[in-house]
Amino acid sequence: MPIDDEQNRHEIVDNSIPAESAAGNAALGSRFDQMFPVLSETEIGRVRRFGEVKRFPAGAFLFQAGEAVSGMYVILSGRVAIVPRDGLGQSVSVAAFAQLIGAPVEEMAEVVPGEVIAEIGQLSGRPDLSVIDARAVGDVEAIVVPMEALRALLVAEAELGERILRALILRRVAQIELGFGGPVLVGSLKSPDVTRLSHFLERNAIPFRVVDPDADRDASALLARFAPNQDELPIAVLSNGTVLKNPTKQELARALGLMATSFRADAYDVVIVGAGPAGLATAVYAASEGLGVLVLEAVAFGGQAGASARIENYLGFPTGVSGQALMGRAFTQAQKFGVEFSLSTEVTRLDCTSERSGHDPVHILELGDGRRVRARTVVVATGARYRRPDIPNLAQFEGRGVSYWASPVEARLCRNEEVALLGGGNSAGQAAVFLASHARHVRVLVRGLGLSSTMSRYLIERIEGAANITVLAETEIVELFGTPDVGLQGVRWRNRRTGAEEHHAIAHLFLFTGADPVAAWLDGCGVPIDEKGFIRTGPNAGSSERSPLPLETGVDGIFAVGDVRCGSVKRVGAAIGEGAAVVAQLHTFLARRIDRVDAPRAGRADDRSRDRRTREPRR
Repeated sequence: MPIDDEQNRHEIVDNSIPAESAAGNAALGSRFDQMFPVLSETEIGRVRRFGEVKRFPAGAFLFQAGEAVSGMYVILSGRVAIVPRDGLGQSVSVAAFAQLIGAPVEEMAEVVPGEVIAEIGQLSGRPDLSVIDARAVGDVEAIVVPMEALRALLVAEAELGERILRALILRRVAQIELGFGGPVLVGSLKSPDVTRLSHFLERNAIPFRVVDPDADRDASALLARFAPNQDELPIAVLSNGTVLKNPTKQELARALGLMATSFRADAYDVVIVGAGPAGLATAVYAASEGLGVLVLEAVAFGGQAGASARIENYLGFPTGVSGQALMGRAFTQAQKFGVEFSLSTEVTRLDCTSERSGHDPVHILELGDGRRVRARTVVVATGARYRRPDIPNLAQFEGRGVSYWASPVEARLCRNEEVALLGGGNSAGQAAVFLASHARHVRVLVRGLGLSSTMSRYLIERIEGAANITVLAETEIVELFGTPDVGLQGVRWRNRRTGAEEHHAIAHLFLFTGADPVAAWLDGCGVPIDEKGFIRTGPNAGSSERSPLPLETGVDGIFAVGDVRCGSVKRVGAAIGEGAAVVAQLHTFLARRIDRVDAPRAGRADDRSRDRRTREPRR
């Protein structure tokens, strides 16, 4: 692909790529042909029925960075120069881009006929902001496939759709690896708010980079112009030039199009609350079978599984797979089948009574921003969140040294430092192994006698084999030290058997202690829960009026799957299995519902027929 240097305003070669990305970039380079496939004439012919041919004169822009792009372009003839840009106007030269992904420069010199220009974000059904300028070098002819038709193409043309979808996924992976093509966060690398926003973007697979004003003169000048006050930092600069001052996650999600701006006026067949493994599995199977599906997620897709550095006991992945990669594939798969998503969208209440009468009874989901969504069925897949241990002044350091996830963002912050981790389950083990490859020393604190009763054997063996991991059994944290501006600076813990205490200068503490179900928003709806707050389903729902389906709660049309359900197996595979299983039960419920709605109509029709026969004279 040619990079149009003629219009470069500020060219960068490497402003954010860490050294450890080299291996990943080399791997991307080995898949260059998959990342930028050239479609055959036969394949182009199959694309034609989904779009229309458009012509662009020399020098015209197909689209520009920051503009909404609402379709895929397949080049038929001519050349198109590509300039990746961010909101700061920075671009990457062809040589630098080729070097970063490990691809030959000559193979990126021009767009050849048959090449596809598209973004994976277009699968959401909403226009995606372009991160590139695409300008016709000579006269260009291209097939333009609108977003709705793109999803239809991916489903109808299985093999061709696979090639295109793989290319879009790999391009997004490249953007994430390079830290280019998304928002630019301008602020100190050690800022808790930079960490907060970085974590949010990373969890939602949004490419981004961080520019530290202490190391970048242009960034310092930008802050002086847009955010002169300290409480306005950091700023997020989007690809269209929009500047957000110390935004909340919701504000950033709305600006990036992750949060739906509108919902259907009529009821969805199913609304899924939670986009973890169980919720995503429900979405994929339900949408692929023709149901109208909306997924509402309070934070980011993937749930706790999405934050796992590596899952090695998931069936079919002998070398392991990161939670982000596994859940990212599921998210894209759901979008391919037409699932609607609204991320960073909190459900605050479920109204089970207001619209339960009439010919089309529905449930009402009330959102944190005041909007309401109507659903014929609701699947609760909100999972469980890590429990906050009883540690004095813990809240003061959350996001300022205390974390409930161990992602690459946190790993970069604790490079070559000593860290502590509290917890003895699989999530704690995965985090410890991951952090050990970055931190100088990882201390795993366990309240119990050891790990054997709470952690998978393969993780225990990994921990035992790591020279820089120490397990401290029968140990609890008693005090944290630090200041609000600097953050966590020290941790004191106690041996529960001997009473001996130790104090260590530690700036990074990771907590993986138990789990509490996320089900408080169901209060007042009559959904039965157990003594720990997990949702009862099926025979355990305690309904005396009817027999709920196996994954149905005691309230008509409300189902629960995954970690939030009482009696569920707390494993990724089990959650996905429940998500798949509940779809058959949704069909059963909806079929019964149609029968109940139609029965009175049929009865009235029979009555009218009898009346007519009574009134009609005999012949």
